Amino acid sequence: MKVRAAICEGISQPWNTVDIEIDEPHAHEVKVKMAFAGMCHSDEHLRTGDISAPKETLEFFGVDSMFPCIGGHEGAGIVEAVGPEVQGVEVGDKVAVAFIPACGRCFWCASGRQYLCDLGMSTLAGPMISDGTWRHHYGEKNLNRMTQLGTFSEFMVVNEASLVKLDPNANLRAAALISCGISTGFGSAVDRAKVAPGEVVVVVGAGGVGSGAIQGAHIAGARAIVVVDLLESKQERAKKIGATHTTSNMIDATFLVAELTEGRMADVVILTPGVLTGDMVAPACQMGSKDARIVITAIAPFAQDKIELNLFNMAMFNQSLLGTVFGSVSPRVQIPRLLKLYEAGMLEVDDLITNEYTIENVQQGYDDLEAGINIRGVVRF
Repeated sequence: MKVRAAICEGISQPWNTVDIEIDEPHAHEVKVKMAFAGMCHSDEHLRTGDISAPKETLEFFGVDSMFPCIGGHEGAGIVEAVGPEVQGVEVGDKVAVAFIPACGRCFWCASGRQYLCDLGMSTLAGPMISDGTWRHHYGEKNLNRMTQLGTFSEFMVVNEASLVKLDPNANLRAAALISCGISTGFGSAVDRAKVAPGEVVVVVGAGGVGSGAIQGAHIAGARAIVVVDLLESKQERAKKIGATHTTSNMIDATFLVAELTEGRMADVVILTPGVLTGDMVAPACQMGSKDARIVITAIAPFAQDKIELNLFNMAMFNQSLLGTVFGSVSPRVQIPRLLKLYEAGMLEVDDLITNEYTIENVQQGYDDLEAGINIRGVVRF
C-alpha cells in the first residue's frame, strides 16, 4: 500500500515527506496504523551521522548505507493487520513501539534484561529481522528504518518483538513519548542510578530524556535535583516537574552542589545532553561525591572513543561510571508502568509537548528543536 513517510536520504540531508510503498506483514510481523510519533533527538543523530555505523558493520547486515531511512523510533498506534504466527497482539490492539526489540528467549531476555535482547544488534539498518527481506520501498530502493521501526510513517510494518501491547484505555499521545525518551530518562534515575530518598541528583540536559530523569529522581525521593541546561526556558520547565535548582553550565552547578551538600557533592549525576562528548565526563565526576553513580544516558558520536577522566580520583572516591540503554529496564515493564503513573497524575507528559506537527512538517519540528523552541515535538497522524 502507498503511505506518506518522512525519510532521510543521506548524512546532513533534510527530512523529506514522500510517498512510499509498504508490503503486507509476513510471519511474526504486524502492520500498525500510527497515531502519534515522538520527535526524539536520536533521529537527528542519525541524520547528522553521529550514529551512522561504519561500512564494515553495515556489510554484516547486507547493506552499504543507513540511507535512505524512514525516521522515527518513538510512537504509538493501533494494530491494523497481523501476519502468520503472531501471538502477542491482535487487530485493534493499542500498541507502543520499543526501539530495542525483545525476543523473550535469548539469554538477556530470559534473565529479565529485555533491554539487552540480542535482536538489538540488528536495529541500526537492514531488512526485517523476521526473515531478512524488505517491506518498505521508495521507488526502486529498499528503505532502512530507524531502529527497525520508522514511526514517521502513516503505517509501518514491524516485528512483533518491537511492540508493547497497551491497555485499551491507554492515552496514545502519552504512550508515544513514554515509548523512548521519558522511559529512558526515568529509568536512568530510578533503575540504573537507583536514586534513594534524601539523595542529591544532578541532571545535565533538560530535554525529553532529561525531563524523564528529573521526574524519576523526584518520584524516587531526591531531596535536591540540580538541572543544568543552556536554555532558560528549559530550566523553567524543569522546575515545574521536580527540579529544585537550575543553572546554565556545569561549573556553576559544581559550586551549587558543593553549597547544597556542605562539600560532600552529589550522590548521582545523570548526563542527558543533546549530544554527549568526552569532555563532559570529568566535570560530571567532579560534581559527584565519594561513591557517586555517574550515569551516561545521552548518545555520543559513533566514533567517540576518548574521554577526559581522572582515573586516580575515580578509583579513590569509589565512583561508578554507568552506561544505560532504555534506562536499564525492560520496555514491556516500563511503558505500561509509566502510563499508570501518568494516568494517576504523578508523571507529567502533556506539558513537555511544546508543539504538534503533521507528517509533512517533520523537518520543521527538528528545526524548532535545534532552535531551542521545543522540549518535545510530536507528529500527530
